Amino acid sequence: MVERSDRAPLLDWEEVPSAEQPGGAAPAEAHAKDRLSSPSNSRALSACPAPGFGWSSGPGGPTPSRSVSNVDGCSAPPATCSTQAGTDEGLRFDKEEHPSDSGPREVSLEDRMVKWEERDQIVSVFVVTFNTRSGNMLEWCLPKDMDLEGVEFKAIASGSHRVTTDFIYFRKGCYFGLACFANMAVESMVERGARMKSVGILSPSYTLLYRYMSFLEHQVRLQLQSPGHYSPLEAFYEDKRALLPPSGDGVVTAFPANTWGAAINHSMHPEMKITHPAGCMSQFIRFFGEQIMVLWKLALLRRRILIFSPPPVGVVCYRVYCCCCLANISIPGVGVTVPEFRPFFYVNVADISALENELSYVACTTEKIFEEKKDLYDVYVDNQNVKTYRDGLKPLLRLSTSDREKYSKLTEQRQMLLYSQEENGDCVSSEEDLFILFFLEQNNRIFQTLNEVAEGPDPTLTQESVRAMGLDPHGDRLFLLHLLEIYGYDNLLVSEQLCCS
Repeated sequence: MVERSDRAPLLDWEEVPSAEQPGGAAPAEAHAKDRLSSPSNSRALSACPAPGFGWSSGPGGPTPSRSVSNVDGCSAPPATCSTQAGTDEGLRFDKEEHPSDSGPREVSLEDRMVKWEERDQIVSVFVVTFNTRSGNMLEWCLPKDMDLEGVEFKAIASGSHRVTTDFIYFRKGCYFGLACFANMAVESMVERGARMKSVGILSPSYTLLYRYMSFLEHQVRLQLQSPGHYSPLEAFYEDKRALLPPSGDGVVTAFPANTWGAAINHSMHPEMKITHPAGCMSQFIRFFGEQIMVLWKLALLRRRILIFSPPPVGVVCYRVYCCCCLANISIPGVGVTVPEFRPFFYVNVADISALENELSYVACTTEKIFEEKKDLYDVYVDNQNVKTYRDGLKPLLRLSTSDREKYSKLTEQRQMLLYSQEENGDCVSSEEDLFILFFLEQNNRIFQTLNEVAEGPDPTLTQESVRAMGLDPHGDRLFLLHLLEIYGYDNLLVSEQLCCS
């Protein structure tokens, strides 16, 4: 028996033989419970991770008494659940879903997709270092033949020398990455008094990367203190290396094609389960204030949104996540034909060619030069300043009467929730759920009304139907016209009353 340490479970796993069953059956069941109960995958009304999740609630999860904070005021609460508890939940869930008295049943595509996705899918692990002569360099990686060109500039963001620690989400081709960066002072003339490294991983999906945050944080500290000590990373990769999807073609993709892609990209949009520090959605709303309503419209219109901020990058990656959450729609069939609102997370100048081909995305950067590349984005967010150089979008930056009413309503709901939590000890509801639910309901309200009008005897949008969507017939007219065009409501007519603003 190994005494429980104050380190994350994955860090103990480095030194103790894995207790997992062959094939990882128990963790897969526990992950399936986690996966299917998450709002974004059960098509429930909230697409936010449960408030109890910290930065890393699965393997490689949080240390029992550790709280993580960042410059935006977001902090992760200490973990309250053990690994065993999660396994027991998974077993109970499995029994409920597969009663012993039931006969064999056909496994749906969605079930197979969930079971596949919840398996470990680490396709690469790597170490990046800063060399005073050569700059950012790939120091070590597995597998050795993995194409990691350019990852050294993603894992160590431009300007990172000004911070002590950071974490970065990014995309590399069809994979998603998470890297933890650390900067340590050293007495070395060669290293100019500072040693900087990042330890990162790549996966076909970003939904489970957060599970390994603690592991990566520990490993980057280890690399700074004992450079060249790769055995824990080698063991980690061998244990967590990707399993190919059941397509038989031997290719792992971030967004599988055909039915797999449809299920992931649309029925469960956004396919994102990054566990964020408690309160980051609240901080996101408060940081932008009423401007959140502008970002909501632009996200729903699938515009290309680029967020600039100096390091640290981690909190800005969470803003990318929050922007994606503003565009949630749970009405079947809606949004199938529109461009996917793709999170690119951190981007640098090496991503310019990739961004040129994107129709819709949200990303963040620390490189000010992007502001001059006006053909790469539709909307540029600098601090709390949301701006665009596109004449057709400039009117959308003005708040309408209904925008201010919705923001006021959102603020009131938040105050009521905080009062309930303080007076009644309500620990179930969270601000994260409230905000996600608020925008999801607003989006559903818009498209439900559009569908009803489109299917009715007179497919004409009137002032009354626009108000039923929660929009301003005059102030939101341009937004509505953009919406009809992008989402393919070609048969709908617009009343002349809406043209007289």
